[in-house]
Amino acid sequence: MHTILKTDRLLLARHERAVRLSVDAVEAASRAPLNLETPCAGWDLRDLLEHMSTQNRGFAAAARGANDPEVWVVHRSVDPVGDYLRSAHEVVEAFATSEARTLVLPEIPPGHFPAAIAVGFHLIDSVVHAWDVARSVGHVIDLDSDLAPTVLRIAEAVPTGTARHRPGAAFGPALEVADTTATLDHILRLLGRSPEWLPSA
Repeated sequence: MHTILKTDRLLLARHERAVRLSVDAVEAASRAPLNLETPCAGWDLRDLLEHMSTQNRGFAAAARGANDPEVWVVHRSVDPVGDYLRSAHEVVEAFATSEARTLVLPEIPPGHFPAAIAVGFHLIDSVVHAWDVARSVGHVIDLDSDLAPTVLRIAEAVPTGTARHRPGAAFGPALEVADTTATLDHILRLLGRSPEWLPSA
């Protein structure tokens, strides 16, 4: 049986830690109002959590070999926090047991990617959204010394250009990065997030 695990054990272990960061952030925000502003323009905390849960389930379905665009459609949730925590477990388990060599990700052109590349996509999404959630409620996240270089390498590989200016783009245009910028701040700036973001209210 060919699995992602056999292809790259370290990547899967780092992916699981990235998802754990997001789980910790969501658990810390579990008592926060769902209408809190987030670093994701136009999204409150509810919107962000519903998006994150949908992404988890979409990647999980793709890891199981599915090609179903409906899985990627965001739906209103009666329990955004609980749904996220369940979806996080689901995507970690799906990647760990996947037999797929190629995953279908309809939201990311061209839509088909080698399994290890898809794991990297979800890994960085998990880290950035962990920061989004944490920042919304005044908390912080910490990247360990093993995970941080992997996240930075993936962030540096994310394409730049006009696609980042389009409505709904996963990441905004990159911000200036100084030589002395801390690793997490470096990652955020590469992906169009300002580490200094604060709610407007």
